[in-house]
Amino acid sequence: MTLSTVPSYRRIWEISLPIILSLLAQNIVNVTDTAFLGRVGEVELGASAIGGLFYISLFMLGFGFGIGGQILIARRNGERNYHEIGKITDNSLYFLMGMGLVLFLLIKFLSPAMLRPLISSDAVYQASTDFLQYRIYGIFFAFGNVLLRAFYIGTTSTRVLIYNAIIMAGTNVLLGYALIFGNFGMPEMGIRGAGLASSISEAVSALFFFTYTFKMVDLKKYNLFRFASFDWGIVRKTLEISIFVMLQYFISLAAWFIFFMIIEKMGERSLAISNIIRSAYIVLMIPIFAFGSTTNSLVSNVIGMGKADQVIPVIKKVALLNFLLIGGIVAVSAFIPHLLISVYTSDQSLVNETIPSFYVIMSALLLFSFSSILFNGVSGTANTAIALTIEVVTIGVYLIVAWFLAVHLELSIEQVWTSEYVYFLMLGLLSYIYLRSGKWRKKQV
Repeated sequence: MTLSTVPSYRRIWEISLPIILSLLAQNIVNVTDTAFLGRVGEVELGASAIGGLFYISLFMLGFGFGIGGQILIARRNGERNYHEIGKITDNSLYFLMGMGLVLFLLIKFLSPAMLRPLISSDAVYQASTDFLQYRIYGIFFAFGNVLLRAFYIGTTSTRVLIYNAIIMAGTNVLLGYALIFGNFGMPEMGIRGAGLASSISEAVSALFFFTYTFKMVDLKKYNLFRFASFDWGIVRKTLEISIFVMLQYFISLAAWFIFFMIIEKMGERSLAISNIIRSAYIVLMIPIFAFGSTTNSLVSNVIGMGKADQVIPVIKKVALLNFLLIGGIVAVSAFIPHLLISVYTSDQSLVNETIPSFYVIMSALLLFSFSSILFNGVSGTANTAIALTIEVVTIGVYLIVAWFLAVHLELSIEQVWTSEYVYFLMLGLLSYIYLRSGKWRKKQV
């Protein structure tokens, strides 16, 4: 990417759109799993939320490392120091595969003992552990996808993300339908089929991603996939940035896991409602995540070009585009909540009880459209320790508020979900204060 001025709205959109479409395709996995399991039973619906969040919380350690690599790749791309990009990528692959093995062993053998004290319902506990025993096999392929996602976003070559995500989503929908319900001659596996389908779809996705990269990318230009001996110095440099991102993402998802543990104490119906809300929430957040990745990459690129004065204007432009798109999505969704929620369940009483919480998250998304861009701007400056601090402080307050509303006051599920307002307001405010201070200009990577 070559930028002599602040990137235009069109250029920001060109980078963001493939990420949006790729995330949309990937989240079809989440939507279809939730929709399929919603037709199996409320226990399976709730258990998939707990099992899925447990898995994702640990997966985010690798995803956070990938974000650190992405920041470094974007910085070297901005400097036109392309040769170093391959070294960062190759050594990141070594590290991620090692981490994948550790997490595989952890979830495979220790997750039942870790979940037992946290889950009140025996049925939900059994279904959650069944899901995880099959879901964990996808961790190695998922980390391979994390690596190449970091490479393509860091170099602002995002179009391939669309193709990769479509392949993964299509595979998961087909296999989920077959393995959950026992269609096409497959065994009827229920929630275990959802875990297995997701793992296989990640394997197919990784196969495509690496094949495409070997055939379509100028490997010599980037010094990519030379598979030289492990260089701890490069990994250490990546970890200096990514360790805080890894902890940030882990803590963020672990907080949501704790939030669902709080909800689980309210009963299986509240847990089922919250899983539907979580799935819809994540889909509606897709543009926010995409523009956040764009912010992260653009900020790091312009700093690498020696144009730190462009950072704030870049963030403002991305935030405006993000808000306009999210505002449109919220406006449309607010008129069709019954239709959207019915995707997840055919139980009309469950649909009706979910609608109030749905309206709560709609308004929260408008806040998130700004706070996410500001927060990703902080990460893009490579001041990831500050970003972690902001996240920890915000999450601490968020969980206290959620516990107070759910356990102490025993309010309704939609009232408990208003704790999202607290999270997004604090995240945006603390990020804004730091960016305005200008202290990020002193960071060198």
